[in-house]
Amino acid sequence: MEPPVCEDGRTFMEVINEKYSPENFPCRRGLGMGVVVVPTACPQGSPMKDRLNLPSVLVLNGCGISRAGDQSEIAAFCAHVMELDLSHNKLQDWHEISKIVSNIPNLDFLNLSSNPLAGMTLELQCAEAFSRVRRLVLNNTQVSWDTVMMLTREIPELEELFLCLNEYSCVRASSVVCTSLRLLHITDNSLHDWAEVRKFGSMFPTLDTLVMANNNLTSIHDSKDILQRLFANLRSINLHNSGLNQWEDIEKLNFFPKLEEVRLQGIPLLQTYTNVERRSLMIAQLPSISLLNGSVVTESEREDAERFFIRYYLHCPEEELPHRYHYLVNKYGKLEPLAEIDLRPRCHAQVEVHCEEKVEQLNIRLDQTVAELKKQLTSVVQLSTNSMRLYYIDKNSAFGPDELKYNTRALHSYNIQDGDEILVVPKTK
Repeated sequence: MEPPVCEDGRTFMEVINEKYSPENFPCRRGLGMGVVVVPTACPQGSPMKDRLNLPSVLVLNGCGISRAGDQSEIAAFCAHVMELDLSHNKLQDWHEISKIVSNIPNLDFLNLSSNPLAGMTLELQCAEAFSRVRRLVLNNTQVSWDTVMMLTREIPELEELFLCLNEYSCVRASSVVCTSLRLLHITDNSLHDWAEVRKFGSMFPTLDTLVMANNNLTSIHDSKDILQRLFANLRSINLHNSGLNQWEDIEKLNFFPKLEEVRLQGIPLLQTYTNVERRSLMIAQLPSISLLNGSVVTESEREDAERFFIRYYLHCPEEELPHRYHYLVNKYGKLEPLAEIDLRPRCHAQVEVHCEEKVEQLNIRLDQTVAELKKQLTSVVQLSTNSMRLYYIDKNSAFGPDELKYNTRALHSYNIQDGDEILVVPKTK
């Protein structure tokens, strides 16, 4: 598709001159800072300034850029630029983009996110202009997969590629592999079928990190041999909010030979588990993982998780036991269930209240203070709070009564138990 002629918008050089003009920086940065242009090299009437305060990282997002502008000016001002953010502009012509990129010889990072590139054809001579880029961001551009493949072929040292929000539901494998790519970030697309994901392994054989969150991937179909061959170097995978709903899919992550980091939150399989169960069961299923959902897995946590795993499946029918269960039983033995111990502080106690000849059973709150207990006892012993002294008698102690003399002290601090006694003694006048 041929790009429409875009009269709207501004040129790359117009935005640079406006944003980085010396008039916008009244405080000089010092000798040697910025880009110096030799006056004799400038054609008569050139709009270029003697100096621009131009950094090596250019952020020109949302500036309405649709065209390159004067290429000689780009070459003069941008020779030292290493990172360029052109996201959220109006660039829809690969030819104009290539004019910018081809005149920035040290460009390492390029962000073209949210430019209207849907249906735009990338010609080979334009693609060659990107050959020095190592990190390329094409999020929310709707660039075709054929365009992506052409770029990976023409960028020999491409290391990081971002293709989020591009509505991909399928991908076409390329006969030319990209052996330099280490990171593929392809979240928020529609890659439901593992048959499409499998192609990444053959196209990018040295892939280290695969980020596929929000793709609703339904399953991992391949065998151990295929996964080991296709993803031999994969170290990290992100499957947040995918559609995985079977433990067999989690077990298959063990077939990636170098995998050590997994991110797996928001999947249907784990919805019915508590947070503790989710993490423990995942750690026990993935013995080689050292990072789970961004948190380090320590050796002690792994052992606790593996023991939890055995106990969790202790009463499961033999035919339903996961493969990992038998290995862990051989490692730790068949563990007994943990005893349930309630460590919560007691809230109430049933005590005997003695006042002269009167004895009554009373249920008291242990979180109240001595003063509050006195108020509770006024109706029981018919004495005002100022007219009584309280003593606590521990039924299991050989010591005598302990006077409750501090009105603000909480009763639980006396360790009062069921069956203990409270002695109320009227004060003498």
